[in-house]
Amino acid sequence: MATEAKKLQPIIIKRVKKGGHSAHGGAWKIAYADFVTAMMAFFLLMWLLGSTSEGDKKGLSDYFQSPLKVAMQGGSGAGASNSVINGGGNDMTQSAGQARRGDGADSRAKKMSGDQAKAARAKQDAQKLGELSAKISALISSNPKLAEFSDQIKLSITADGLQIQIVDDQKRPMFDSGSPSVKPYMREILQEVGLALVDVDNKISVDGHTDQTPYGSGARGYSNWELSADRANATRRELVASGMPDDKIARVMGLASSILLDEENPRSPANRRISITVMTREAEERLLGSRKSEVITDQAAPANATPAAPQ
Repeated sequence: MATEAKKLQPIIIKRVKKGGHSAHGGAWKIAYADFVTAMMAFFLLMWLLGSTSEGDKKGLSDYFQSPLKVAMQGGSGAGASNSVINGGGNDMTQSAGQARRGDGADSRAKKMSGDQAKAARAKQDAQKLGELSAKISALISSNPKLAEFSDQIKLSITADGLQIQIVDDQKRPMFDSGSPSVKPYMREILQEVGLALVDVDNKISVDGHTDQTPYGSGARGYSNWELSADRANATRRELVASGMPDDKIARVMGLASSILLDEENPRSPANRRISITVMTREAEERLLGSRKSEVITDQAAPANATPAAPQ
């Protein structure tokens, strides 16, 4: 019976139905697209940086640091240009970077040529002044009258040109004591120097110097300032009398004892001297500027005038 009952019991089969795969989300696709876009932008940036010149980079940097300053100093910069030409801005001659308006290749070439011309002119001046110094030295040694006073004639090359200094000597003064009257031997020296400088194109500066021995009887009296100026002007007259054109003299100035030759002995006779400087072209430009044809001469001050100030 039990066996029959087992046979009659229904067999139940349970089947578990597995559901289908749920739909995957699209978030990973968006992330991947963002990554690809970022990498493309990165490579574009690297390509732009590699193909941009240093001048353009500096122009962009300056613009973002201080855009008003760049705009005020000239030009809108490469970033604001609607042109694909390197450099941008209004000046199409620029191949790189931010630049001031008008500061193109032509202006740089002019500046370079000006510097080269200035250097060539300075070299030419140095050569001419060196030859002139040798000429005057030979003239002093070959002339018996000048050779006697060779110790009182000093030649030196300075930043302003060839300086010829005629210094006083206790036994052989160049001028009468306290006076601008030229001694006869001083006149001979100046005439020879003037003849040597006649053919020189450069301008001449004449300075008078004294020692620190007080001269004058008061603040408004005739002092070393007036005396040095008068002696310098007397020297100019002797140079002109020797044949030097008057317009070759660019400046006549009295310096009193403001520049001492022997600083340790302010009252030494060597401090009483006349300096004749053959100026370089650069010194002429500093002194005369655009008025090269104008002659600057310090005239003698009257006895009752206020002492002249140093120039």
